[in-house]
Amino acid sequence: MLLDLRKIFGRSKSSKDVAKERLKLVLIHDRANVSPQFLEMLKSEIIKVITNYMDVDESALEIQLTKTRSDDGQSVVPALYANIPIKNIRKSGK
Repeated sequence: MLLDLRKIFGRSKSSKDVAKERLKLVLIHDRANVSPQFLEMLKSEIIKVITNYMDVDESALEIQLTKTRSDDGQSVVPALYANIPIKNIRKSGK
């Protein structure tokens, strides 16, 4: 099941933005060996949890799954990179 990005981000995207997002997903998929659907579900779940505690700028949110060297430098392991602009931190959860 593909998630509608407009529902996640609350705004329509231009065809250029949609193409750019799809290209990012393809590149991330190639690097991390996970499906684009998995990445969208991961992004959606992260947003859902974080917004319980703070207001974030979902339009500027960036989440990537990539690969990096392990701490011992002997292997390559998956890494999650998240850039989540915070608008406001709530004093208590929702």
